[in-house]
Amino acid sequence: MSPGEVSPGEVSAGEVSAGEVSVRSVRAFVRARGRAQAGLVDRYVSLFGLCMLLAVVGQPLSSVVSGLGGTVEPGRTGAGVALVLLGFAGCLALARAAGPVMVPAAEASWLLTSPLDRRRLLGRSGRVLMVVALVAGLLLGLGLLAALGAPGALVWRLLAALAVATAASVAGMALAMLAQSSPTWNLWLTGVLVALLVLAVVAVSGQARTALAAAANAPLPVLAATASAMAALAAVLARRAWGSLAAIPTRLLLTASTRAGHVTDAAVTLDPGALTWIAEDNHWRARKLVSRPWPGLPAPLALAWQDWVRLGRRPWRLAATAASAALPAVFAQAGAAPAALGLVVLGGALAVAASGTSGARRDADNPALARLTGVGARPALAARALLPGLLGGAWAGLALAGVAAVGGLPSGTWMFGLLTAPALAAGALRMARRGPVDHSMPVIDTPGGAVPTGPLLWAATGADLALLGCLPAVVALAGGPAATGGFLAAQAVAGLVALAGVLMRPRPGRRPRP
Repeated sequence: MSPGEVSPGEVSAGEVSAGEVSVRSVRAFVRARGRAQAGLVDRYVSLFGLCMLLAVVGQPLSSVVSGLGGTVEPGRTGAGVALVLLGFAGCLALARAAGPVMVPAAEASWLLTSPLDRRRLLGRSGRVLMVVALVAGLLLGLGLLAALGAPGALVWRLLAALAVATAASVAGMALAMLAQSSPTWNLWLTGVLVALLVLAVVAVSGQARTALAAAANAPLPVLAATASAMAALAAVLARRAWGSLAAIPTRLLLTASTRAGHVTDAAVTLDPGALTWIAEDNHWRARKLVSRPWPGLPAPLALAWQDWVRLGRRPWRLAATAASAALPAVFAQAGAAPAALGLVVLGGALAVAASGTSGARRDADNPALARLTGVGARPALAARALLPGLLGGAWAGLALAGVAAVGGLPSGTWMFGLLTAPALAAGALRMARRGPVDHSMPVIDTPGGAVPTGPLLWAATGADLALLGCLPAVVALAGGPAATGGFLAAQAVAGLVALAGVLMRPRPGRRPRP
């Protein structure tokens, strides 16, 4: 090789000025010294796996689509549309929280600060985000058609619903990408989220029945015009988002890439507990807290006071938790069965109760530091059970009261929510004190494939105790008996027994801190 030549895969100084060529050359250089290139057999295996996936999901999907024809009850249309709007708002909020533009950790550490063309460097991430938006839009389109129904011309209405939802999803992802580069666009995204929440409330309240009925029975030319307008809006926003890739600050890109790396590590190691620790530490590390005097409480309650202070310092999270208690009522209006509503309320209440167990998690993570406080393990755990029990019981009571208000359950069932507070606290404390996933446990071969028992048992830890403690309430909500006095008494006893079982075994095994 002559002194002036450049070997294949290396980057010359002249190529750095040409954005696309330099980025391709650098990535080719990395691929040449990394893992082997995908061969013909690898591509065949990927294509065969994709065909098998389509063959497996094709029949259930065609059954679902064929069942979407016909009209939907007016009372269920508003709730269904509200769920679709809330799902869309949740996707947008998740995209903004994730970044959404990011690069792998290796590229974030040395390519972002290099003189390469930023737009070309982030182009792959933008294309991946648009593919994700297309998939999410297809799912939202199916949900929209299921909520509105198809009185006639099922195929054309299905295509129109998929086109409108896909265009809205792409426009929302483009808006999230623009919000990462500009505070003005971030305000626009916040306004869109607020508008979606307001529209969901209006839809579920029944004030928009006339408009929803008109949308369900709209002529095909109107649907075509609506889909064309949404596609034009999505194209304009996508073009603006592509042009804004070079304007995203490096600090935000590094933060999003680091966060994505943490999520990937937690997914690869199948240890979601590590992800929650990282999110909790990152939240408080960037804030300056004001020191306040500690209240004069008994020793166990004073030790648990930090959980209450932590809850008070996040009022928006508390308000969102209280507002989410209306979701089971929306599911009830959409036609969910009583048994499904009971499980939804139980799962939501357990998640809310688990949000108040940060102190118990830290005690289990560092038992030596917990012993230095001079408070016994059982009194400390009993004091820490007050907040998750209050949160879970209050949320379950509000949720059941909302379901009963819309006619999904008999009146008076909200009392079951209050009585499940001890069982919910027991399940949340057990979840907080569980160790990491044990990957050394055996794998069970089933007709549906191999099932690893380690992650399965990790996910069931805490939820199993909460289900056992709330079993009388679940049976009563599913069966709907006329006399609920016996079930209420049984629920009170079962909840106290579940909590006592956790308090009798206050010392969990040591687990490593990530």
